[in-house]
Parts: sequence; C-alpha cells; structure tokens
Amino acid sequence: MDKWDKRFMQLTRTVATWSSCFQEGRKVGAVIVRDKRIITTGYNGAPSGIKSCVEKGECLRKKLGILSGTKHELCFAVHAEQNAIIQAARLGISIDKATLYCTHQPCVICAKMIINAGISRVVYEHGYPDEFSLQLFEEANIKVEKYMED
Repeated sequence: MDKWDKRFMQLTRTVATWSSCFQEGRKVGAVIVRDKRIITTGYNGAPSGIKSCVEKGECLRKKLGILSGTKHELCFAVHAEQNAIIQAARLGISIDKATLYCTHQPCVICAKMIINAGISRVVYEHGYPDEFSLQLFEEANIKVEKYMED
C-alpha cells in the first residue's frame, strides 16, 4: 500500500460519517478513484425521498433480527459501493479500470455490480461475513486488498 491508498482510505472513513444507517458499526463509505483522481463517493443510506433509519428511529434489520451478511434486500439503505457506482452512472462517467476504496469488504450484491462496472481493484479495511463475494472477485480477476494501517 502506498501514500495514495492511505489518503483514499482516510476519505472513505470521512464519507462513512455521512451515512444515515441507524446501527453503529454499519456506517460505510466508498470512494472510486482512477489515476489518483476521485471520480465519485458513496455512503450507505436510504434512496432519495425515502426516510432513513435515523429519521425513522429504528433499524429494520435489527427489528426483524436479520443477521449481518444475509437478506440484503430487507434494508432501507442502498450500500455505499452501489451509491458510488450509481453516482458515476448518473453523471455519465466511466469507472472502467478504476479502484474502489471502501471501509468494509463488499457484499456479494455489490461485488457483482463492481465486476460488471469494470472496476479492476478493490481496497477495503474491515471484513464482512460474505466469503462468496471474495470468490466472485477472484474468479473475475479483480484485485482485492485488505487495507492495513502502517
């Protein structure tokens, strides 16, 4: 890892603070970068026009007793990685051959989107209970690196 990886990982932590996720430890930030230039950012939160869990005062997943890493569809939030990819699409910006930095290892749903978006490298800091996503990245020849602070 180099100084640029460190800078972009620091930025993912800042972006994560913008999350509207109700549960502590589930605030996730993502930054898509190419050639040392930030293309887009994303954090986990409710879709535009939908009340967030913070606004509702509860986490649907916690209320339903859903385990982390399962039933991703039962959540009001769009994942940070998804929001970063969607933002690039809305702006008409290619993220082909880009690097995605993320506070947490992407889930399998995000992994599929990352692969199809043409992102070539993923750097994450915290693990996530989803081994299948790592298997998909390996099969798709996406370079995946766990960030370790110096």
